[in-house]
Amino acid sequence: MMEYIGVIMFFAALAALVFGYPVAFTFGGVALIFVLIAQYPILSEMVAEGASVAELLKEATHTFAFMPYRIESIMQNTVLMAVPLFIFMGIVLQKTRLAEQLLEAMGRLFGSVPGGLAVSTILVGSLLAASTGVVGASVVAMGLISLPVMLKYQYDKSLACGVICASGTLGQIIPPSIVLIILGDVLGIPVGDLFKAAVGPSLVLVGLYIAYVLYRTWRNPIDAPPMPREDNGVGQVAYIFEALKAIVPPLMLILIVLGSIFSGVATPTESSALGGVGALVLALLYGNLNWSVVYYSAQETIKITAMVFAILLGATAFSMAFSYTGGDAIVEQLLHGLPGGKMGFLIMSMVVVLVLGFFIDFVEISFIIIPILAPVADSLGIAPVWFAILVAMNLQSSFLTPPFGFSLFYLKGVAPASVATTDIYRGVVPFIVIQVAVVMSILFFPSWYGLL
Repeated sequence: MMEYIGVIMFFAALAALVFGYPVAFTFGGVALIFVLIAQYPILSEMVAEGASVAELLKEATHTFAFMPYRIESIMQNTVLMAVPLFIFMGIVLQKTRLAEQLLEAMGRLFGSVPGGLAVSTILVGSLLAASTGVVGASVVAMGLISLPVMLKYQYDKSLACGVICASGTLGQIIPPSIVLIILGDVLGIPVGDLFKAAVGPSLVLVGLYIAYVLYRTWRNPIDAPPMPREDNGVGQVAYIFEALKAIVPPLMLILIVLGSIFSGVATPTESSALGGVGALVLALLYGNLNWSVVYYSAQETIKITAMVFAILLGATAFSMAFSYTGGDAIVEQLLHGLPGGKMGFLIMSMVVVLVLGFFIDFVEISFIIIPILAPVADSLGIAPVWFAILVAMNLQSSFLTPPFGFSLFYLKGVAPASVATTDIYRGVVPFIVIQVAVVMSILFFPSWYGLL
């Protein structure tokens, strides 16, 4: 029984997360409890020999003796500095009514086409993903602005909800993505390489979303009827000009931030600082830059960053305990014994990540599951960038998969009473299927995306 204490600890942590216990405290608390359980034979023997309390405490805590050095290393990690800076950039842009202006502009351009509002929502979600990367803000903004308009023009409820949830989660994979930054740190891969590698799969995913909407509209025009264009005496040129005014500024910021990374002019951390300054400049151009915007953005950035780093510290304690109890050796032996070699391991890994995404968040998966899988992937000769993109694309599904997909909760919180939870769940199913299909294409045909 004691030889499997690490595996039991892993499932105990998952069970605690499913029951809603705070993530960081769950990892740290479970690690401490199971280390003490693993040390029980030694501690009981020391008690029988008359050991002092100080000696017992020293023995009980020696597993975590290097924890202060791990914490110092995390705090000095320049790659992780990009996390709060990109979060700040996203929140500032969200406060400038960026989503609202983009949706209004796209709606005027494409709304008169069957399915045009849904396509506009996907395109806006892509732009918001690349410029803000804040999934909750994107889903809420589009839920407040786009959903009522689609319902007003008799869009199918499940289609409207699915489009908003799916497009709102694009920030998980389209650079600059917080997920890619975290995975880059966990796997020891340059974040710039991950950003470049994620561009192709991101475009394919967006294209398939749009293709699905157009196909469904073609098969069932009643699901997404066109929006009658309002005749305000404004010509088509003026409509296009107004749309460009809303689209070009954030698009320029995206090009500057990603261009500086891809060209090698700046590191991701440096470009994240550039993005933060650029967001403030855009807020000034939109006429929304004031002290309350800066204060609110800084405050929310601190909250989100503190949450991410608290989880990281708890996960660090968990990984140390997992290794001490021998759990990593058991899992590595199990994974090496899978049939199919490299491909068998990858398929099993993707299934595990997908299933866990139904219950826990991408941050927990990144900090707990991926460090367990990474050494096996490395020993099997799997290209780290390929593995990281597979995981990142798979993790995006965790925001959509019932019952605990956060995008579903975000949308339900702002949706009208006429929209039932079942409408949202039904709506995301086709987009989950699309995501799984893209993951499978990356898995079996990585050369299509230049990953091998």
